[in-house]
Parts: sequence; structure tokens; C-alpha cells
Amino acid sequence: MANHPKRAFHIASEADIKAGHVSDVYFARTVQILKARDLNKPVKAEIRLKSFPQADWSFGILAGIEEAATLLEGLPVDVWAMDEGTIFTPYEPVLVVQGTYTGWAEYETALLGLLCQASGIATKAARCKRAAGERQVISFGARRMHPALAPMIERNAFVGGCDGVAVTRAAELIDADPMGTIPHALVLMFGDTVEALRAFHEVVDPKVRRVALIDTLQDEKFEALRVAEALGRDLYAVRLDTPSSRRGDFYRILEEVRWELDFRGFDYVKILASGGIDEYEILRLNPLVDGYGVGTAIANAPVLSFALDIMEIEGRPMAKRGKRSGAKQVWRLPGAVENVVLPAHKPAPVAADGSPAEALLKPLIAAGRLVRDLPPPRTIREYVLEQMARIDINASRERGLRGDY
Repeated sequence: MANHPKRAFHIASEADIKAGHVSDVYFARTVQILKARDLNKPVKAEIRLKSFPQADWSFGILAGIEEAATLLEGLPVDVWAMDEGTIFTPYEPVLVVQGTYTGWAEYETALLGLLCQASGIATKAARCKRAAGERQVISFGARRMHPALAPMIERNAFVGGCDGVAVTRAAELIDADPMGTIPHALVLMFGDTVEALRAFHEVVDPKVRRVALIDTLQDEKFEALRVAEALGRDLYAVRLDTPSSRRGDFYRILEEVRWELDFRGFDYVKILASGGIDEYEILRLNPLVDGYGVGTAIANAPVLSFALDIMEIEGRPMAKRGKRSGAKQVWRLPGAVENVVLPAHKPAPVAADGSPAEALLKPLIAAGRLVRDLPPPRTIREYVLEQMARIDINASRERGLRGDY
């Protein structure tokens, strides 16, 4: 028999990433050429977005900064970056790296990958949470992506605004308990929804809310009534994950369940919806639904296609066609959420009351050493939600974004 390599998961190790081995080959060849010609020039480069992946997206949530810091720490570079969780728009530098190009060029591929996917997930989560308002949004999408990415996906879904995550390892990253209900498999194993729910109630820690999945075997309306009668006040909610082949008008199914529960005095039982949910479906279902499980829409969120471009070489402005050369700073006035990009040598803008703007590109790494405290996910999430509230107040009025999710 032929000798086959040992089977393994098809992923790069943390050591591979940190060593710069996850890199497009042309960077390695570029470094080889520059070193051969002794062109070890210091450069400054910026990462920014040209446009959003969908026409109705009007903001992005920056995520992945903690991993970017982990990647770049120890390299001969200086880095400035926006705080993780900062709202930004196209053409605004979100991260700037400075150093001899040959010292960091082979990290561009990994650096962009860390920021592009994390920011796409956080932005989609923010859109879903914004649509849901005070209703809970739980990340259910880890099963749609490679398991090695599950903690990253759910961590950034939480940062973007999700109220909880389902995967145990991801919950550890955000210092929270994982959230979930009952799978269809448990109902099938018992052959009855009520029996499965009773078993859950008897076995699982009482601090876990009792949520009945009611679409496995029978009509949702009658299953909702059965579980409500079986558990009474111990039942927190019913969840509908009705498959598309049986769904019909999901809104009408939910409406019928709500009516029957309320009519019989079970108005305290909440309704949760999952299965193909995104921000547009959330807006449609809000009148009837108290919380959502969002899976594929967040886990498979469009990446934000950041690009990294040199804009200064040996202290002189230099950029490719279509890019603005020279060092820049991004400013935000107090109480605002819109940002202003100016040449780095220009003074900070000043508000009408004389208050100076905040510089959003802040030192992250100096001479390879991390110089900024990185906040925990919960703090980042609070920052995101605080900015999102200001978008609702300011942007809807000033930039014509009312109703744009």
C-alpha cells in the first residue's frame, strides 16, 4: 500500500499564521527581489474599504483588531488602528502599518483575512440586532462554517450586537453561558414533543430557560398549546424552526400560534423564530416574535473587502492610481458617529461648541510592542450598541438612512 500522509484538519495552525506562512506567493517573491536589490525602504500603508458588499449597507463595524494585534506583535512595525467595534464607512483608513516593507509584506494576506471576515460578521450581526431592537438575537450559525472558525464567528457576532452564542468554546471567549433550546433530534428520540420537553425539564439545570421546539412532528399551533399546558409557568418560550417546504406564510403561522396561546391565558409564553432569518425577515416578523436565532445570515456574512495599499515611501507621499497618497488621520466630533478623513498634518476639526474631534487611528503597536489595552468582547459590544443608537438618531435624519437596515 502507498504511504499516505496522516489525515488532519485542513487548517493553518496558529504557529503557521504567526510565522507568516499563510501568504500569497507574490509577497514572498517580492521580498526576495527587494532584498536582492537592497531596496529595504520604510513605508507606510493603510487598510481601507472602497465599498460595501451590498447597496443598502451604509456602515461597517470594525472587528478583528485583537487578532491583528496578535499577528503583528513582535514584528519591526508601528501600527495605528481604530478601536475594535468602531463604525466606519468607505475610504476611511481603519488600520495603518509602518515599517521596512520587507519586514512585514508577507503578513498582508493574513492581516486582511482577519479583518475582512470578522468585520463582515460583526456588521451583519449589527444589522440584525438593529432590526430586532430590544428583542434577543442569538447566533446559531456555527454549523454552517468550518468548526475551526466557529469561535471567531460567534465572538464577532456577539461583538456586533448578538445577545448570545450557541457554541461552548465561543461562549468561553465572551465570558458567557452558551444559549440554546432543544434540537429536533431530542424530540425524534422521544417520539413526542411534550415528552422530550419534560425530560429536558427534569434533567437540565433549572437556570436554563425552558424553550420548546414545536415544529418537529405536528402542527405548531397544537404543539404550542400542548407544551404550554404541560409546563405552565415554567415554559419560557416556544421556538418555530418550520422548514421552508412546510412553512407557507411564516408570519401567519406565528400569528396563529400567538392568538391561540393568548386566548388560553398563555400570554406570558414568548415566541422565538429561527431558520433562514436575516435582518429583512426580522423586520417583517417583529410584530409577533420576541427573539431570533440567526444562523447562516451571520455566519456566512459577506466579507468586507478591505485593501491594503502603500501611501507613503521614505516619508514621501506615494500611492497607486485610484488611491489617495500620504498619511491620514480619521476624526470624529463629540456625540457624532460620522467620521472625517484629513491629511495627518492637518489640525483636528472642532465642533461648533469648540470641542475637539477624537482621533480614531490610535497607536496599537510601537516597534513591535503592543501599547494599547484591548477591551473584552462585552465592552466592544457595548461600544457598538452605543454607536448604533446614535446612527438611529443622527444618520436617519442627516443622511437619509431612515428605514435603511
